Amino acid sequence: MRWQGQQVGATDAAALPGLETLTGLVRSVTTPEFAGVTFHEVMARSALNRVPGPSAMPFDWTVNPYRGCTHACVYCFARGTHEYLDLDAGADFDSQIVVKLNVAEVLRRELAKPGWAREQVALGTNTDPYQRAEGRYRLMPDIITALAESGTPFSILTKGTLLRRDLPLLREAAASVPIDLAMSIAVLDEPLRHLLEPGAPTFAARLETVRAASAAGFRVTVFLMPIVPHLTDSVEVLDTALTQIADAGAARVVYGAMHLRPGVKPWFQQWLARARPDLVPAYRGLYPGAAVQAPQGYRRMLSARVRPLLARLRLRGGLEEEEAQPSTRRFRPGPVVTTSRGRAAAASVPTLF
Repeated sequence: MRWQGQQVGATDAAALPGLETLTGLVRSVTTPEFAGVTFHEVMARSALNRVPGPSAMPFDWTVNPYRGCTHACVYCFARGTHEYLDLDAGADFDSQIVVKLNVAEVLRRELAKPGWAREQVALGTNTDPYQRAEGRYRLMPDIITALAESGTPFSILTKGTLLRRDLPLLREAAASVPIDLAMSIAVLDEPLRHLLEPGAPTFAARLETVRAASAAGFRVTVFLMPIVPHLTDSVEVLDTALTQIADAGAARVVYGAMHLRPGVKPWFQQWLARARPDLVPAYRGLYPGAAVQAPQGYRRMLSARVRPLLARLRLRGGLEEEEAQPSTRRFRPGPVVTTSRGRAAAASVPTLF
């Protein structure tokens, strides 16, 4: 890694944010519990992130205690952001995890500034705040407390069942500020889920988390996303998944077809060629060239399948573009920076579609 060999007080303009000098990096950690994963513990200089204007995100502020994610979802839209660190969007995203040890302390200082207008803050928008490492680092309780004590409303989107650990704290915080909880649940079939999301909790475990959060008094949204064309989009699969989601107590479902942004597309192409080479021609038609979204015709077909199921199950919700939080932002993909390392990795992948 580039941090090795730095001198005390020396500045490296190309280093990871917070690591321009050696004092930014506390240590790099490996542990048998996380085989093949390195955690780079850093002292962050900022916690609140202003979402840039061109971003696809329908909110203005985020907090990301981690960068990279051991859920290792092959379709993850956030993979491209790892290239900002001069790491690749494939294996590095899954195994080189940046941990902001002091994120809650920095967040408290930023929330205390006179100019802070207590706008909603989103957690879980880039990498999952309840990935497995949170069980070790426990960054979220202090983040939740800092937001609640400052009067700042916030939302959490996660695949992680560690959310259950913090439900008592979240219930207490909800007495002071509005809190929205959402669980991402995409793949019902367990063998397929393990291929697509090898480090994430099972469908059943996430349903239990929805059930626990609902029992704690939260109206939980489930993001049935991404729906993966030709793999998770049949009426039978969608019906079974939504029935179980409704039985778990979800109040709302947001659904949408898979996006393949520039940072994730080569990685997904490799996976598809290995796991389902028979689907490569179909995906070439659905996501040709630089296409990010499935075509409008496919999305209309998806809505025609899902809407009657939502109505039958009396679930609120709809297509992702329609159900985004109110915002002045237009829904469109933001820019992705491709680094030299990322270009080298992409060049080794044959173009399939």
